[in-house]
Amino acid sequence: MSDFKRVAMLTDVPSGTVYGVDVDGERVAICNVDGEISAVSGTCTHADADLCDGDIEDGCLVCPLHYATFDARTGHAMEPPADEPLKVYEVKIEGEDILVSVG
Repeated sequence: MSDFKRVAMLTDVPSGTVYGVDVDGERVAICNVDGEISAVSGTCTHADADLCDGDIEDGCLVCPLHYATFDARTGHAMEPPADEPLKVYEVKIEGEDILVSVG
């Protein structure tokens, strides 16, 4: 059974934004793409940059360091220089709370 932790409220992550949290020692990027909340690794697979400082553009999470892009829902690497996907974490919404499991 997955261990979900409350990490944010829906109001913390408006549509088109990314919100950074730490869950059980993992940096996690909470993404809101058109009202859909997802959670992916908050560290770029190319150069260990903090993706939580990046932007959401056309459904992709853009790394602030070298502009690699990842699908914010699936973690798939979309544009170089990154070529490895991000981890994707389970998300549950309970009322206004966002819960994430990294286990």
